[in-house]
Amino acid sequence: MKRLALLLILAFSHSLIFSTPIDGLLERIDRGASKKFVIQKVKSDADFFELDQKGSKPVIRGNSWVNIATGLNWYLKHHAGIHLTWNQMTAKLPAQMPAVAKRERHETDLQLRYDFNYCTFSYSMPFWDWERWQTELDWMVLHGINMPLAAVGHECVWRNMLLRLGYNEEQVAQFIPGPAFMAWWEMNNLEGWGGPLPLSWYGRQEKLQKQILRRMKEYGMKPVLPGYCGMIPSFLSDGPKQKWNGFTRPAILLPNDERFDQYAQIFYEETRKLYGEAEYYSMDPFHEGNLPAGVNIGEMGKHILATMKKAAPQAKWVVQGWNENPRPDMLEALPAGEVIVLDLFSECSPMWGIPSRFKRENGYGEHDWMFCMLENFGANVGLHGRMDLLLNNFALTRTSPMAKHIVGWGLTMEGSENNPAMFELMSELPWMKEIPTKEQWLDQYVKARYGRFDKTIRQAWQLIAEGIYNAPFGNYQQGPHESIFCARPGFDCFQVSSWSKMNNYYDPTSTWEAAQLMLTVADQFRGNNNFEYDLVDVCRQAIADRGRIVYNRAMADFKSCDKKAFRKDSEEFLQLLLQQDSLLATRSEFRLGRWTEQARSLGTTLQESDLYEWNARVQITTWGNRYCANEGGLRDYAHKEWQGILRDFYYPRWKHFFGILQDELDGRLPMLAVGNSYVPKKGNPAVEVDWYAMEEPWTLDHTPYTSVPEGDPIEMAKRFIKNL
Repeated sequence: MKRLALLLILAFSHSLIFSTPIDGLLERIDRGASKKFVIQKVKSDADFFELDQKGSKPVIRGNSWVNIATGLNWYLKHHAGIHLTWNQMTAKLPAQMPAVAKRERHETDLQLRYDFNYCTFSYSMPFWDWERWQTELDWMVLHGINMPLAAVGHECVWRNMLLRLGYNEEQVAQFIPGPAFMAWWEMNNLEGWGGPLPLSWYGRQEKLQKQILRRMKEYGMKPVLPGYCGMIPSFLSDGPKQKWNGFTRPAILLPNDERFDQYAQIFYEETRKLYGEAEYYSMDPFHEGNLPAGVNIGEMGKHILATMKKAAPQAKWVVQGWNENPRPDMLEALPAGEVIVLDLFSECSPMWGIPSRFKRENGYGEHDWMFCMLENFGANVGLHGRMDLLLNNFALTRTSPMAKHIVGWGLTMEGSENNPAMFELMSELPWMKEIPTKEQWLDQYVKARYGRFDKTIRQAWQLIAEGIYNAPFGNYQQGPHESIFCARPGFDCFQVSSWSKMNNYYDPTSTWEAAQLMLTVADQFRGNNNFEYDLVDVCRQAIADRGRIVYNRAMADFKSCDKKAFRKDSEEFLQLLLQQDSLLATRSEFRLGRWTEQARSLGTTLQESDLYEWNARVQITTWGNRYCANEGGLRDYAHKEWQGILRDFYYPRWKHFFGILQDELDGRLPMLAVGNSYVPKKGNPAVEVDWYAMEEPWTLDHTPYTSVPEGDPIEMAKRFIKNL
């Protein structure tokens, strides 16, 4: 009897603490926080949240758990000065929460709110455990997400499917890639690279996906599961092998192949067995590739939809609007109401009908679509944003006749955990009755972000918002303004990755001015986690921008044969790079060790940990083998301006390069002239460096890196910024 009574007490106490998903969320934010609020879920056809007051407690009211969580986040930011985001997902709440003086209501007509790009699962999440995923799910619900892509454990479906079809584990391993490259396999770009996966991986990922889906459903989210669009291992096809940046692509079955229906049926059956049935499935046929010979794209689309509907009659097809996809001929063949298109890059290159380089005259026709912000490519580190364009383009969704079929909005970043201001702006806009000016929004953001308004910090943010956070119309660069420190050395370095489309659009000294302003009040905000994170990020950008200026001086010195000036400027560049490494060491978010520790922690054996670490190191450097890195152009696409890799990977490259040039200027090596100027050409030692041969050994190394911060961020920032 005593044992039964104890169990009943424990069960009752647990239900009191976690009687709703919001209670659990609040307890993870701060122990005891659930007792400080009144949570009210009410029925309504309108998507809304309300802030109210009952006695001494704020009331958060809404028609769904997601909307209530969104309201909670709104209250914390705009009433309590508590900003929760990737760098800070917990807070010490006051004993008495600030009162809501007047009932406040926010509504939105955009009922679907998507999250993630397939790339996010490889560039940010490949090594996350349940604890980290739980934190992300809390971030998602606080920001209004109710329709997330749920791609974890997708490889388990494929393994079960192939085994059921009679293929062995070796063939499965040949097809499914390693964790850092899973996204591009899911989008039909490559197979096998980064593997073979150990069997322990599948059990772990299946369990993790089930935990993720359980929490999503507790919150009332509608997960988007990967669907089937005809992909098969290339070894099952006798046709010509297609390539993607040097990698062999999986083959694609056409609708007239009897295996299409058979494989689709098994795929959806195995998905249902593991993860249940979904209301949305994601499929992107012919992503970043040419169409196979003989394919009728309209018939292909109809067949993909038909096999999905056969397995899940209520489901809708979610497809990424990216470059040529989804092909207009395919959309025209599909019935309206069955497809939702993610307009992937709405803040820069919208395809839904307003002016842009990818404008479609008829948008997506009669199909439903979602306004999405991409923001980050390759999970690169750097300040970046299109504030004016985001505000302008989103405002047009409320007035343009081309937006009559908009049903939601989304966050489709290739990499997360960066530029929190842009994600806050995007997630707040749908709940605003009137679109604010940039200045109005920044006034509120600064107060929410740091707990109180400060005019000096606000001045710094104005510089950022008018400069690096304001890439203009016509600038199509993909993500942050890349740090020159991360570039493969050369005589005319500008962008780091092959497809960045980077273009100068802001004064690089503006980031230094912003850093200086923040430093003048830094001691007043000592211990403020959000401030210290932003201070390091802004100072990091200022140092990177200074590095680009110094690099250009060094190259001018070399071309002028001014060896003393070259020595001075090249040494300053290398010193800046090492200072950057030391500054970033003060925050775990900017440390390589956070990435490699996550990777190694998933291994159940030393061999497995080594494999996962190799995945982690290769992805952020060479990306592929020699051919794919060089001729394929993939090297440095996912470069990271992090402590550790700056010192041990980027610094040796630049030191080697500058050493060769100094030897040429000093006469120890020949400097080959062209005409009357000293322009390097083939045969010059600095041009002939085999960079891949320098880079690959680092990817194979297992020297440990730690995520533990070192040094004081404010003191380190003061030390380095004052000398710029």
